[in-house]
Amino acid sequence: MMHPARRGALLAAGVVAGLTTGYLAVVRPRLLRWGATVDEVQGPYPGAELIPGGSRGATMAVTIDAPPSRVWPWLVQMGADRAGWYSWDRLDNFGRRSAGTIHPEWQEIAVGDHLAAKPDGSEWWEVAALEPERFLGLRMSIDLRGRPFDPARTGPRYYTDSTWGFELREAAGERTRLVVSGYWSLRPQWLQPVMSIAVLEPSHWVMQTRQFSNLKRLAAATNAAR
Repeated sequence: MMHPARRGALLAAGVVAGLTTGYLAVVRPRLLRWGATVDEVQGPYPGAELIPGGSRGATMAVTIDAPPSRVWPWLVQMGADRAGWYSWDRLDNFGRRSAGTIHPEWQEIAVGDHLAAKPDGSEWWEVAALEPERFLGLRMSIDLRGRPFDPARTGPRYYTDSTWGFELREAAGERTRLVVSGYWSLRPQWLQPVMSIAVLEPSHWVMQTRQFSNLKRLAAATNAAR
């Protein structure tokens, strides 16, 4: 007869294996393409050249009841030292509430500008690609201690280098399809799929869906008030 402790361990292992299989087979594919069409997932996405050898991450999308010209101002004013990120502010904006209005003083950005990821500016998203009212590509390059580095120079041995892209596509009825995706490279390379599945993908889904919800509400309200 099998010892009860061994039976319990095997049962627990079976439950974990079943949950893991279910997550990988059913839940994860939905997270990776939340709200996006087949064409949006499988079609080309801007910014691949920014991360040589990088892999494309999740592609998520939302339809906003406002044209791109009304969505764009909300995107360009993002930053921890500016309008915030319109997501869960306690998690990604250090408890500061994201802006609920358009700020004219934050509307001018250019390639190379830094959008602070921390209030003290020690980490940031760099504006790596910019096509007004069509595409905003942000890039973060840091070593595994959280220290930024210049990807144009010889970088550290271990690092993460990624883009966070916002593509605005015109939709019928003066609406916008906002498609968010990007590219990622991590060294050591073996760690990338582990970190992606265990940490990045679920956390990105939590934050991105919240941002979608707030952007949809804010941009639609601004558009209705014009």
